[in-house]
Amino acid sequence: MTIEKAMVIGATGGTGAAITEELVRRGIHTIAFGRSRQKLVQFANRLGNPKHLRITVGDAMRPEDIASQAGGADVWFHCANVPYHEMTSKLIPLGESVMEAAERKGVRVVAIDGIYPYGRRQSDLVTEEHPKKPHTRKGKVRLEYERMLFSERWNKAKVLIARLPDYYGPTANEASYLGSTLEAIAAGKMAFYIGNMHIPREFVYLPDAAAMIVELAGKDFAYEQNWHIPGAGLIAGQDIVKIAQTASGNVKPVIPLKKLGLSLLGIGLPVMKEVVEMLYLTEEPLTLSRDKYQRFIGPVVATPFQEGIASTIKSLKNRI
Repeated sequence: MTIEKAMVIGATGGTGAAITEELVRRGIHTIAFGRSRQKLVQFANRLGNPKHLRITVGDAMRPEDIASQAGGADVWFHCANVPYHEMTSKLIPLGESVMEAAERKGVRVVAIDGIYPYGRRQSDLVTEEHPKKPHTRKGKVRLEYERMLFSERWNKAKVLIARLPDYYGPTANEASYLGSTLEAIAAGKMAFYIGNMHIPREFVYLPDAAAMIVELAGKDFAYEQNWHIPGAGLIAGQDIVKIAQTASGNVKPVIPLKKLGLSLLGIGLPVMKEVVEMLYLTEEPLTLSRDKYQRFIGPVVATPFQEGIASTIKSLKNRI
């Protein structure tokens, strides 16, 4: 199956921007759907306003907005997200809105999600068949979200879930634990790092993830399944910081944030308070198996951390 035309819902977010950029790079006619015309215009300008990119404004919580702007796209990338502290109340209604619109149009949907539904790690490498036993509120909501996506309610729409570990890259934002850390280092400011800086964890470089997701989206057999989008390996926070500081020339301190620090910050920032329940992932990292992707799709795209982090810092500095 060739992707003739695509729509990216949430096109200016971290994953949405990376996927839009990858689609445009491949010459695929792409509709960038988002809430803010200003952000969409800035994003299109950054991409050089290619002729095969069209920006369109709407509310992803309204199925009629999505359906009316779809413009004949045969694959939709659902990258829209909700604020971290509103996940339990808004995530599933947002997904239902996208799926209701997709059902009307009978299209394929690629839903971008994370690793929260798995709960605590029970093996060294987590495959797509790994039991889902979430013990956090956000993990339980994410599992319900998966069940909704794969529900028998949808007869005409087909969906696949692409699962990413934590990510970084030029388009990563506050939705990524690492995004704000690298932004601060690039800006020459003091930075925070969420979690334990000494334990190696898996991170995926967003341009790599986008290339793998678009490849996956073009395979008809891939739908109605979960797929892992693995990173380039494991790296500890202290090593990320060293690479980022060298690339930026900024050696201001990077302070690790653990439970107490996050709880105190959470008094003024609800998002930080919500991070506390997910801190277990920084102490007991979960690593995604790349076996299924390699067997059925092809080689994993894996930019070395040295190169990916340095490139991210350079890109962020250019925007300051």
